[in-house]
Amino acid sequence: MDTVTYPESKVARFIEENLIPLRIRSDSKPYPEKFNVKWTPVLVTLGPDGREHHRTVGFIGPEELIPSLLLGLAKYHFDHDRFAEALARLEQLLAGYGRSDSAPEAVFLSGVCGYKQSHDPKPLKASYEKLSADFPDSEWARRAYPYRLL
Repeated sequence: MDTVTYPESKVARFIEENLIPLRIRSDSKPYPEKFNVKWTPVLVTLGPDGREHHRTVGFIGPEELIPSLLLGLAKYHFDHDRFAEALARLEQLLAGYGRSDSAPEAVFLSGVCGYKQSHDPKPLKASYEKLSADFPDSEWARRAYPYRLL
C-alpha cells in the first residue's frame, strides 16, 4: 500500500484531516498479539482507549481505502452511541463512495443508527429496501432481510 494507496494525495489528505495514523511493524511485540494481527497489511481503527472499532485486512487501493476508513469512523461513533455523528460519516461514505465495497455495510448501519436514534423502525426497513435494490447479493442484504417485515 506504500507505493500505490498511501501516496495518493486524496488518501493522504483524508488521513491527515481525520485520523492519527500509527504504523507498527508486524513483528513488534506485543502489538500483533494484542490486536490479533495474523497477516499484513492490517488497518485497525481504534478509539482513544485502544478499543477496536473496525478492521481492514489485506491490500486495498485508494478508491476503497477512504470508504473503509469512513466506515471505521462511523463505527467508532456508533459504538459510543453518537448516532448523528455516525450517520454523518455514513452519509459521507455513501455520497462519495456509494459503489465501494464498504457501501452495503454503510447502508445497513445507517438503518440501525436511524432506528437507535429515533426508535422508529422505518430506517431499518428503508435500509433493507436499499440493500435489496442496490446490493441484493451482499451479506448485508441477507442480514437486513428480517427488516422487510417492519
